[in-house]
Amino acid sequence: MTEKVTVTVLAKMKAEGAKITMLTAYDYPFARMVDECGVDMILVGDSLGMVVQGESSTLPVTMDQMIYHTTLVARAAKRAMVVGDMPFMSYQVSVTEAVKNAGRFIKEAGAAAVKLEGGSAVADRIKAISQCGIPVQAHIGLTPQSVHQMGGYKVQRQEDKLMEDARIVEEAGAFSVVFEGIPFEIAEKITNSISIPTIGIGAGVHCDGQVLVLHDMLGINEGHVPKFAKRYVQLAQEARKGISQYVEEVQGGSFPTREHSFK
Repeated sequence: MTEKVTVTVLAKMKAEGAKITMLTAYDYPFARMVDECGVDMILVGDSLGMVVQGESSTLPVTMDQMIYHTTLVARAAKRAMVVGDMPFMSYQVSVTEAVKNAGRFIKEAGAAAVKLEGGSAVADRIKAISQCGIPVQAHIGLTPQSVHQMGGYKVQRQEDKLMEDARIVEEAGAFSVVFEGIPFEIAEKITNSISIPTIGIGAGVHCDGQVLVLHDMLGINEGHVPKFAKRYVQLAQEARKGISQYVEEVQGGSFPTREHSFK
């Protein structure tokens, strides 16, 4: 598929049973690679607080930081849909604030959609943002911005509540919904009961698509890696090899050579 990914394309993919791919990216070089490899959606996640900024949670990330990183990613993406992740307290205070901040992602940063966490509690935000013409991706289950309220990063097993949240965000106008940390049997039931695409992260194979944090799947993040994250390569190890070799060569006088010098 070479056409630009839109909400219409994603809806068609669900209807046809074609799996949707989504990865995070936070800067131009990685976003370009992700886009060129055919990933359907790029999430500029507030996960940047942990994987890029070195924070212990996503909570400190600001709107201005999200706008900056989303701008870099949107500049690189030619085909993939860019989704800006609304950070903590950018939409919780009021519907007006939610709409205003969602608009910044589209107007200032060049995103095509926004994502926000929560189910029924944020349905009025989803509806208001959607009515302004901004596509909204919902996020239910394990919601990292509510880590303190949830008592940690725990699998969410309340089937009735999850089913209700999924139906409510669909009715509110969300074009898709992320399922995080949900048992795969529950995720399958919900996926089959709603019309919008479901994107899983730790929610099993039966979702309409999958999302992972880029730094986890590339082996850049060497800290704790969640059970659901598969490491496809070990870039941190390869980077260390190259950096160590550079240090040795400079210290030993073997770099730079004439090949790397001007006459």
